[in-house]
Amino acid sequence: MSRGESGIALAAQGLFKSYPQGRGRLAVLRGVDLTVASGERVAVVGRSGSGKSTLLHLLAGLSDPDEGVVTVRGQQLTGASAAARARIRNANMGFVYQFHHLLPEFTAAENVAMPLLVGGVAPAQALERAHALLRQVDVVERDAHRPHQLSGGERQRVAVARALAARPAVVLADEPTGSLDTANAEGVLEVMAGASATDNAALVIVTHDGAIAERMDRVVTLVDGVVRQA
Repeated sequence: MSRGESGIALAAQGLFKSYPQGRGRLAVLRGVDLTVASGERVAVVGRSGSGKSTLLHLLAGLSDPDEGVVTVRGQQLTGASAAARARIRNANMGFVYQFHHLLPEFTAAENVAMPLLVGGVAPAQALERAHALLRQVDVVERDAHRPHQLSGGERQRVAVARALAARPAVVLADEPTGSLDTANAEGVLEVMAGASATDNAALVIVTHDGAIAERMDRVVTLVDGVVRQA
């Protein structure tokens, strides 16, 4: 199935996750099911400690659930080897965090090009794509600057461009506008929504902002480790 066709981009079935606490364990997720279609935009909301970030980590394959399975475009992340997991993520997923996590020794353009270079794209082609994305997020004039030379809003825009560089099938975002002012937050959201529409990418945003959630196609609420959908 091509990315332009409809279908399931991301699926989680029966996710349980707990962590050691004293002599017992703290249950964070208690059987979460979530399916996200290609091109669909989903907000994940809930009170602090409800398991939002834990769920995102499992969806990203950054850790395994105690029980349950996560698949990305039909490929199983759960239980896969580190190498296989990395290949699936690199080929299919983009990530945006509240704080940019840009590589300090590289320029804005090099940071954006990095996922493509890791994927084997020729440097000239990767940088061409990077410059196009930096133009799209309105920081192309800062392409040769390193992260410490950029404002907070500029760094986050570069981070969004990096997440979209390889035209991922799934974009996962953890409070991507939490550290931004209103104008920069709006710009970041517009770019991510545009990628969802243009590249048919599934977009999953963890947010505490009701205004952001209202702009998504669907809202998933985590309550005591269980999903409630609006």
